[in-house]
Amino acid sequence: MLKVGLTGGIASGKSAVGEMFVSLGAHLIQADEISHKLMTPGEAVYQEVVRRFGSGILNPDGSVNRARLAELAFGSGSGAGSRKSGSRIEELNCIVHPAVIQRQNLWMEDVGRSDPQAIAIVEAALILEAGADKSFDRLIVVTCLPEQRIQRWAARTRTDIETARSEVKRRMTAQFPDEVKIKAADYVIDNSGPLEATRKQVDEVFRKLLLEANDQRRTTND
Repeated sequence: MLKVGLTGGIASGKSAVGEMFVSLGAHLIQADEISHKLMTPGEAVYQEVVRRFGSGILNPDGSVNRARLAELAFGSGSGAGSRKSGSRIEELNCIVHPAVIQRQNLWMEDVGRSDPQAIAIVEAALILEAGADKSFDRLIVVTCLPEQRIQRWAARTRTDIETARSEVKRRMTAQFPDEVKIKAADYVIDNSGPLEATRKQVDEVFRKLLLEANDQRRTTND
């Protein structure tokens, strides 16, 4: 089995690229999906996050209000000094990341047992930032133009461009710049053009991953 990390900056199109890989036969799990489950009542991560950040982050039904948590985690500042304006994102990440990494590693083990020839992909925004890149055989980075991030975030959250610009800038303070991610990548997918151009890149990368998975299997069997 080939273990693949799929990452990229905020609103770069990781999920769309991940869906393309799934359509070609890859197995995929999203770290954000794991995080959502860990944030449900009864989970140890949920309990620790509420203990640290307070009951004010909860909805009336006890579920986590992610917008309120994000406001506390990222702080109210923006721009170059935002990290110094009450940001607690590292504190939140220290609670959530180890549990997410453990769950995604268990998932990859399960995939490997059921399908030894699989290509198992974990989609996560903070693979490098969390030091989780060592868990993977290959790393794919998705990129796009800075202004496209803002436009996509505005469309996704149904906010105006200036609000989206501020939020993207704020969230990017917790992420490595594309230049750093690209240097660490085995494959880079440029998602700044038409969707069909992205799909062609995904097809090409998947062909290479299949070859690598086959080589890995032959080496293991020898």
